[in-house]
Amino acid sequence: MAAHSGLAKMVGMKSEDIQALRDNTPLKEPKLQALRRFTQRMIQARGWVEDAEIQEFLAVGYSKQQILEVILGIAIKVMHNYTNHIAKTPLDKPFQPYIWSKPGIESVNSI
Repeated sequence: MAAHSGLAKMVGMKSEDIQALRDNTPLKEPKLQALRRFTQRMIQARGWVEDAEIQEFLAVGYSKQQILEVILGIAIKVMHNYTNHIAKTPLDKPFQPYIWSKPGIESVNSI
């Protein structure tokens, strides 16, 4: 969470959007919220999303190519995070200000 928050800030994502993602609260921009919802559904359903969910994603202005980009993003994140969890990779210093922990779970200081 820390590294992703820091990188989001570096590429110009609004602080309020980063905080909404960290707090699991809705994003104000409907198209970004649709991206978030679709990505979450892809993960929860392990790729077996309903046709209606795909159509909802496309209806807000995304393309079929962007569906594939969501899948690629999920795959990269899984490989990256699992590797860092097993390797116990320490969090890089620039991302220290973004350390986060899920309520009820102790903080994880890896990427």
